[in-house]
Amino acid sequence: MTQSESDRLQRFLFDDTQVRGELVQLEDSYQSTLSRHDYPAPVERLLGELLAACALLTATIKLDGVLSLEVRGDGPLSLLMAESNPGGTEIAQRLRAIARFDEQALVALDDASLSSLVGTGQVVITLDPRGGQRYQGIVALDQATLSGCLEEYFARSEQLPTRLWLAAGERRAAGLLVQKLPEDGRQPDMDAWDRINALAETITSEELLELAPEQVLYRLFHEERARLFEPSPLAFGCTCSRERFAQALHRLGAEELRSAVAEQGRIDTHCHFCNTHYVFSAADVEELIQRPDAPSPTLH
Repeated sequence: MTQSESDRLQRFLFDDTQVRGELVQLEDSYQSTLSRHDYPAPVERLLGELLAACALLTATIKLDGVLSLEVRGDGPLSLLMAESNPGGTEIAQRLRAIARFDEQALVALDDASLSSLVGTGQVVITLDPRGGQRYQGIVALDQATLSGCLEEYFARSEQLPTRLWLAAGERRAAGLLVQKLPEDGRQPDMDAWDRINALAETITSEELLELAPEQVLYRLFHEERARLFEPSPLAFGCTCSRERFAQALHRLGAEELRSAVAEQGRIDTHCHFCNTHYVFSAADVEELIQRPDAPSPTLH
């Protein structure tokens, strides 16, 4: 897994205020996601926005676990999904994403707005911490943009005023988030939230995608006292493995597995996220059937 200087998340805080923010830019991870599928341009754009939003939300919520964002609708683009997984000591987050769509219906569209692509639907945010209870939040897909829908989620579920700006092009995806923190008893800068929002509103998609993070933040907030933290690296990373597929097949039971082998001679599986194929021969399947319920790490 490689990591790029452009694939990072930059946190920042405005001193003497209750306002914080994050800026994310994705290049290698975005291109790695797209290279595994043949997506039309409007789908790529929305998938890039969702991937950037997934990175921003994981850092904002400070989740030590898996966060997934799903956009589900009844339009030509029926599903968009992005997921972040905790990395190791060198990679803060691993990102992956996928889309499902009706190609013929997409071609017939006159515009590429969110409502035209996805139709009526919802955004589902799932938090699955390593140690703790799984949580799911759902908001209606009733805003003009994906960022607007996610702002509704924060307003209802987190009860923290939050603004997002998302952008995606052929090469990069990016996002900016600013958030008002709860009061902590100090005398706050009463105008800070409105002032910082007004400055952030001047950002353009081109600036988000093309300027370095330091340039973006200077362009927007050079008159504010913004404190930058150490950037967090990001990378494309799929959590699929042969062993995970083996466990899933094992749960199907002996009868179904032997029936599939009798028809096809083997079992072919593939990961929808990264398109990696895993083939299980008749001998592999018989070994699966004979193995105990506890997964064996020795399957090759």
